[in-house]
Amino acid sequence: MAAGPWCWGTPVALALPPLLLLLLLLLLGGARRLRRGRARAGTRVGARGGRALVVTAHPDDEAMFFAPALLGLRSAGAAPAVLCCSAGNYYNQGEIRKKELEQSCCVLGIPASDVTVIDHRDLPDSPAVEWDTQLLATLVLKHIAAKNINLVVTFDAGGVSGHANHISLHTAVRYLHSEGKLPEGCRVLVLESVNLFRKYISFLDVLISCLLPRDALFILTEEETEQAKRAMRCHRSQLLWFRQLYLLFSRYLVVNSLRLL
Repeated sequence: MAAGPWCWGTPVALALPPLLLLLLLLLLGGARRLRRGRARAGTRVGARGGRALVVTAHPDDEAMFFAPALLGLRSAGAAPAVLCCSAGNYYNQGEIRKKELEQSCCVLGIPASDVTVIDHRDLPDSPAVEWDTQLLATLVLKHIAAKNINLVVTFDAGGVSGHANHISLHTAVRYLHSEGKLPEGCRVLVLESVNLFRKYISFLDVLISCLLPRDALFILTEEETEQAKRAMRCHRSQLLWFRQLYLLFSRYLVVNSLRLL
């Protein structure tokens, strides 16, 4: 009897789901082991014993994007501070969001004295506005000098989400770096923007991040990830339905991979 058109491919088709399942189990197991026995890279970029400054655009960025770096730097002895460059007043919630930022940072172990919000009329919270590079660079540099900072952490050129305010931060800090305006020995790490697939595979991205080149990598344990989520939940004014999904699936609540400028 002649073989039908699907006879040759049937064994392959039957074998494919178990192979995919095995691959998924290997990824899960590998990622979980890496989370339990992870090594932080703070000391490699001069964080230990110094002061780190995480520069964000809006209240909630510190938890939504930078929680692994903040917790990792704190563990490395870098005493991180947060400089938030707007009050997040897009929906006239600026005062509420300032308080939520302090609460979130408290959960992350950062005292209110190390949390600063720049509420400048020329730096509005808006996805359509690119902030003035010179103004922003001047304000950030003033804060770096006042806090004796030797490590700056901010967004990369993609801004993680493509938000114009995020990208403006990268432009301003890159300007300070390229023009030699930063204090001697002050280094800059930028948070890696990843594609949509990697962005929403949660801790599965740990394995991928470990295999790819980077200058610093911060991986949270399961307990620390819950801490990051508690910090994010402090931003009650922002917890719309899609951010609930973000809490479940975002890799940025588990891992931060960063590059030096």
